[in-house]
Amino acid sequence: MQTGLLAIIVGIPLAWHLGLTALAYWDAGRVGLEPPRKWAAITFCIPLIGFFIYLFERSELSYDPETDPYRGNNVNIHPSRADDTSLPSRGDDRLSVEDDRDEGE
Repeated sequence: MQTGLLAIIVGIPLAWHLGLTALAYWDAGRVGLEPPRKWAAITFCIPLIGFFIYLFERSELSYDPETDPYRGNNVNIHPSRADDTSLPSRGDDRLSVEDDRDEGE
């Protein structure tokens, strides 16, 4: 009983780990993330998290700036919030909220 339980406790996670490593190696070669050995090593050396790192890096291959709704630092807001004053961002040359109040008076 103990040997079977040990095989289940160790074997199933190890099989998943090796399967994710093999999947990362196979898929990296297929989609063009070079070298595939690097992604297999990352997935193997950092269990589970390495596979998510690979998935995040893989998703960057399909990035199209033309379809990015946040390109150019614009943020879509709900029409009911259109009257709200936005917070200044880094490099913003607009006046602060206090300066707007002073000029309005």
